[in-house]
Parts: sequence; structure tokens; C-alpha cells
Amino acid sequence: MYENHLTGPVDEDPAWPAGSTTDCAPGEATVVPLHGEIDLLTATALAQRLDELTAHPRPDLVLDLRPVSFIDCTGLGVLCRTRKRVLSRRGRLRLVADSAGLLLILRATGLSGVFEVLPQLPRASGPGTDGTG
Repeated sequence: MYENHLTGPVDEDPAWPAGSTTDCAPGEATVVPLHGEIDLLTATALAQRLDELTAHPRPDLVLDLRPVSFIDCTGLGVLCRTRKRVLSRRGRLRLVADSAGLLLILRATGLSGVFEVLPQLPRASGPGTDGTG
């Protein structure tokens, strides 16, 4: 089983042995690179971390799911919960995904039209940009 975590030092939670987000200036998106499996075993720790990142008004979050090898319904639930939380704070959530399998899951569950899905990380993600370059 792969371990799902963020890269770089964030906290001492064993679920995030190398946890981090990409540093960003005010007004820029926070990029959260994830990898491994997002499932029942990792969902609680992931949800807690995403709650921290979306606690302020107008969060701008980019979840890089390209290295994710597996996601189950619990993981999809975490993504939906994060979306709801971001939108309630008048923010923006983008998913970066290029895996045919993950894109198929999003389409099959009806979530491809719910999330803003990008094939690669946005080049410019500050206010007033479309995030695609």
C-alpha cells in the first residue's frame, strides 16, 4: 500500500511523513501535491490538512492529483467536502489530473462537471487569471 502525503515539512503527523504545500505569495494559489492512495486509511488525515488550508476566507487551492495511484469513494468524498468548504468561503478549488483512470472515475461519478479539472499545474494562479497560462 502506498502512503498518501504531501511533500516537504509541514507537521509531525505520521500520516504526512514528508508533508507540505507549495509556498505562495498572498493572492496566489496554494498547490497541494498528493500521491499514492486516497482511501479510507488516508482520508481522515487528508481531510484535516485540507481543512487547515481552507480555514481562511477565499482559499485558492490546487490539488495536484497526477501522482495519485488510487482513489476510492471515501477519497472522492474528501474532495467533495473540500469543494463545498472552499465555495462556502468564496474560494476556488482546482484539481490537476491527467490519468485516464482518475478522469474516468470523475466522469462515471458525475464529478467531472462539478470540479474544475486541469491537465497540468496552472502557470499563473493569482486573482484575475484563468489559471491556465
